[in-house]
Amino acid sequence: MNMAVNIAGVEWKNPVTTASGTFGSGEEFSEFVDLNRLGAVTTKGVANVPWPGNPTPRVAEVYGGMMNAIGLQNPGIDLFCKRDIPFLRKYDTKIIVNVCGKSEQDYCEVVERLGDEDVDMLEINISCPNVKEGGIAFGQNPKAAESITKAVKKYAKQPVIMKLSPNVTDITEMARAVEAGGADVVSLINTLTGMKIDINRKTFAIANKTGGMSGPAVHPIAVRMVYQVAQAVKLPIIGMGGIASAEDAIEMILAGASAVSVGTANFHNPAVTMEIVEGIEKYMQAQGFDSVADMVGIVK
Repeated sequence: MNMAVNIAGVEWKNPVTTASGTFGSGEEFSEFVDLNRLGAVTTKGVANVPWPGNPTPRVAEVYGGMMNAIGLQNPGIDLFCKRDIPFLRKYDTKIIVNVCGKSEQDYCEVVERLGDEDVDMLEINISCPNVKEGGIAFGQNPKAAESITKAVKKYAKQPVIMKLSPNVTDITEMARAVEAGGADVVSLINTLTGMKIDINRKTFAIANKTGGMSGPAVHPIAVRMVYQVAQAVKLPIIGMGGIASAEDAIEMILAGASAVSVGTANFHNPAVTMEIVEGIEKYMQAQGFDSVADMVGIVK
């Protein structure tokens, strides 16, 4: 039985990675998780310069999950290359670097810089606010999404994963746009925009007013979007959104995802990724699947 998956020519030992922003760059979790057992580690978003992030409070618990408005706080690409890549390279896992930016040039600078680094794939976070478009995310306008994909592909030496925002009318339109732009892979979904009000303080629970909602409550929405995108494009899909168990991960794979990414669940169960890898393996044995690829998208 073969747990390995091939995503755009990159061979992972199993189909499980971590969702950007929920796992740091692996170091904080390395006491709880054997990073060698993950198919890949996806890092926190990295920009061309350090970003301070949003004012606090930036996180709120909500029914069925959590909301965050961290604002992509990160130390910038220089420190990341010096500190985080060498740390992850000590482990036998693939490295996916999540890239963020406020303009096309920002993204391209980071992607170009990573061309000479020992990393395996790039995940482009197009839910970032595009400063030139008055703050609308690159991932909410198909033309902008196609354009940013084309731009980063000119500089990228590694396969490019475009991470899609669910905050759109039609997710398939966005998937087709990045496919037209030359994306190698799509990952979805990013967080859904939400709001929580603290009724005792009579104010917003998060200083930013709105935040990204993640966790089990978004899972059925994510499964639906992964299924729709699998019908619309030929690209491999990394499915994410509220995955907290092997069953959740298997649902994503049956809907059309070639791999899965685990996010919010890491916070309350740091060992969840290991449990999911083992659970997928048990399911494959029980159901007679020889490889993960045999399971992908079989629910039509």
